[in-house]
Amino acid sequence: MSSSISLKGKVALVTGGGRGIGKSIARRFVEAGADVVIASRKLENLQAAAKEFEGLPGRVLPIACHVGRIDQVENLVRETEQQFGPVDILVNNSATNIGQGPSLDITDEMLDKIVDINIKAAIRLVRLTVPKMIQRGSGSIINIRSIAGIEPQPQGLLYSFTKAGLIMMTRGWAREFGPSGVRCNTIAPGLIQTDFSEHFWKNEEYRSHLEKTQPIPRIGQPNEISHAALYLASDESSYVTGQVFVIDGGMTA
Repeated sequence: MSSSISLKGKVALVTGGGRGIGKSIARRFVEAGADVVIASRKLENLQAAAKEFEGLPGRVLPIACHVGRIDQVENLVRETEQQFGPVDILVNNSATNIGQGPSLDITDEMLDKIVDINIKAAIRLVRLTVPKMIQRGSGSIINIRSIAGIEPQPQGLLYSFTKAGLIMMTRGWAREFGPSGVRCNTIAPGLIQTDFSEHFWKNEEYRSHLEKTQPIPRIGQPNEISHAALYLASDESSYVTGQVFVIDGGMTA
């Protein structure tokens, strides 16, 4: 895929970058010339993705990292800076959707785990990367959330709670960091065909209902999210901050 948007000279960090939406975003950035660090727990997925990106204009570096562990997050940023330099573009994409079911069945263990990964990880990465963005007077934070953060997800209130929380952080960060040249936006996808969401799109009843009721009657693809991420990462969106980009085929229309 060719694009007129260039990220040459930029360093991007994409969590959950080994597959699905994160992998698609990373590929788009590498195609645009950025040096991209992809991170997730499973190194083999990252290495496979990096091999696919060989020959593209930008460089890619896979780093195994459990974003729910502060020591590993700190090492991730340290390694990124040592290999490529300070982060210009931060994509908080890692997530878990544990706790599906009635809200009264949510345990403290579920709560702690989902908050660690879906909220704390993003806050920690912002804390570790944004000071240097502020020093340079530019930067872009892109939080990949979900329409579940806009409308409660049936049998998934814990997931919805964490997604809604980071949408609010997006707006707050936009106001706090904007005067220093750092932008922050959220992309809220609907149902996208990835391993992460296969519980839904492999459910024939759910899929049939979606195709009958959604204005664009199909499931979305990861590249339809990564197009938006490339725009938000680039100077093309220099006047855009604090926004939630809903990409859901009209599901929430």
